[in-house]
Amino acid sequence: MSTIALIDVNNFYVSCERVFNPKLESVPVVVLSNNDGCAVARSAEVKDLGVKMGEPWFKLRDLAKKHGIIALSSNYALYAEMSNRVMQVLGDFSPRQEIYSIDECFLDMEGMPGDLTATGQTIRQRIKQWVGLPVCVGFASTKTLAKLANHVAKKSPQYQGVCNFATLSEQETDDILASIEVGEVWGIGRKLNAQLQAGGVHTVKQLRDFDVTRLRNRFGVVMERTVRELRGESCLEMVDVTPAKQQIISSRSFGRYVTDIIELEEAVSAYMSRAAEKLRRQNSVAATAYVYIRTNPHKEGEPQYSPGMMVALPNPTNDTRDLVDAVLACLRRIYREGYRYQKAGVMLSDISPANIIQGDLFAVAPTLPKPAKLMSVLDQINLKMGKGSLKLASDGIGQGWKMKTENKSPAYLSDWKELPSASCI
Repeated sequence: MSTIALIDVNNFYVSCERVFNPKLESVPVVVLSNNDGCAVARSAEVKDLGVKMGEPWFKLRDLAKKHGIIALSSNYALYAEMSNRVMQVLGDFSPRQEIYSIDECFLDMEGMPGDLTATGQTIRQRIKQWVGLPVCVGFASTKTLAKLANHVAKKSPQYQGVCNFATLSEQETDDILASIEVGEVWGIGRKLNAQLQAGGVHTVKQLRDFDVTRLRNRFGVVMERTVRELRGESCLEMVDVTPAKQQIISSRSFGRYVTDIIELEEAVSAYMSRAAEKLRRQNSVAATAYVYIRTNPHKEGEPQYSPGMMVALPNPTNDTRDLVDAVLACLRRIYREGYRYQKAGVMLSDISPANIIQGDLFAVAPTLPKPAKLMSVLDQINLKMGKGSLKLASDGIGQGWKMKTENKSPAYLSDWKELPSASCI
């Protein structure tokens, strides 16, 4: 029987911040979303205070003063680099690795020698020593069970951060699954959880033991696969290569309301530049681009206007200049004066591999410098010198519309000027 490991970094964003600021250890910490709006990561101390994921920061200010909660702005560059380091270390433990998210990874442990529980402890110790982050490990025969084993490893101190379902008796497994709410199962969202609860399915064990045919007739084949996975039947294969995204979205709320078309153009240009870079990174091209602008729908008494426009490109491309030109032309058509805009965004779709493009009989051959080479140079300079070192003039310079990041930690791993330093007195 195959064995899958699921490794998950505990409170990932908060843990990353603590690596470089040890003073945050054992202190209640939240990391806020874009524009310092909502709590997207909470330390264990904050969770114990009853703070929910996604809770608006302005509602927490009194609680923060009372309990000394420290709020930090999201530092995505830091989190991405820390994630890369964790995944690189984990790749040494198995030849088959599937990176599921920024802080989660599956490993296929089939045929790996030694005691897997001991291996799990080695994983925890190595990640902590080499990267500084705490992780928990769950082992099971399927992905869905491995996720639950990881959940148990986090919630039950007696497992010391590693839970291996293969070492448990049938009764022990039943007792554990009977103690976990059905909403903890991978893929059971809020709406589906409510429907299962209403139907009398409250625990993971009840879901596992429910009639598969009835579940499939009511909820479809995905639910059937979930139940079969809970029964130890592997239905979800390991993915060795992360599939290319079929849509790329780049959007942000502004740090203040924007009314001027020029500032909107800067924001949309900057967002599309970011999306185009992601498109090239996965060696793809897009045939369709979309742009939208939006006022604040939660502002009572404020005039509302939330238009969007999609455009089909003459030829699939990943050239930043062509993509920016396309969405700026759309923006000028949907923009209306007299509104205070809170957010803008762009989306690329109809994405295909860059090496498989339908030719155009009437296309004019590009003049030098070749677009692909120019974009490659752009990406290489920004990779070496830092994001945004070289950009289109249309992205703007001052960017006073940028989102709020009043409590952002330094770019410890991606900016020479912000590297941590030590001095001897």
